[in-house]
Amino acid sequence: MFSFFKKKKIVAHIKLNGVIGNVGKFKQGIDFSGQEEIIEKAFSLKKAKAVAITINSPGGSPVQSHLIYKFIRELAKKNKIKVIVFAEDVAASGGYLIACAGDEIYANSSSIIGSIGVIYSSFGFTELIKKVGVERRVHTAGKNKSSLDPFQEEKKEDIERLKNIQLDLHKDFIKVVEESRGSKLKKNGIELFSGEFWAGSKARDLGLIDGLGNANEILKEKFGEDVVIKKFEKSKGWLSKKLSSSNNQMDHFANILEERSIWQRYGF
Repeated sequence: MFSFFKKKKIVAHIKLNGVIGNVGKFKQGIDFSGQEEIIEKAFSLKKAKAVAITINSPGGSPVQSHLIYKFIRELAKKNKIKVIVFAEDVAASGGYLIACAGDEIYANSSSIIGSIGVIYSSFGFTELIKKVGVERRVHTAGKNKSSLDPFQEEKKEDIERLKNIQLDLHKDFIKVVEESRGSKLKKNGIELFSGEFWAGSKARDLGLIDGLGNANEILKEKFGEDVVIKKFEKSKGWLSKKLSSSNNQMDHFANILEERSIWQRYGF
């Protein structure tokens, strides 16, 4: 008879969507400075039982991924609150690194999960500029300042230097995953840190996620059918809307190509 007066449980919910980093002229991606305030507000919600984070990202900047991951973990520890992460289409590379900030991770059976690795991609134009008769002129102070210049032949020492940096970044990524997932990881003869990615069902079997399901159903299972899900969304200011919809169509087109190239690694 007193159930009417029973207080409903509240969960804060934020969504991170897009490539990680300052993508394009108007910084359309997920970055720390752009998400800091909204994440802090979610963790400041009084009497919240948990903070839910939905992520849909193919990755991007390792630095921004780490900054967001660490900030979430710091706030979770400070406020003594559980973090539950939900992957949508993709939580890969830096997207999966951020997902590791969750005490629990859930995904759809068809979500793409993993890609625990580091990539650098570029083009080589040395033959092209020879054909069109262009002379490349580069002057530097510091012998390695022009490393990996796409208009010059690759040098073995430049590639080795890049590989060493990638190995350091990869070690940092692996450390985050191992600290987050711990004994939940089940390698089963599969190399989890090779950069490979899997569908949600397989990712669950490997211990990269805890289970299958979307935010609404899992949160209702955990906190009851009458759980109140308080959404925190980053508002887009008038000036940002105006700028992003005006002038320089070439910039806009280049931004789309840049973002699509990252998504398409995972078939999206």
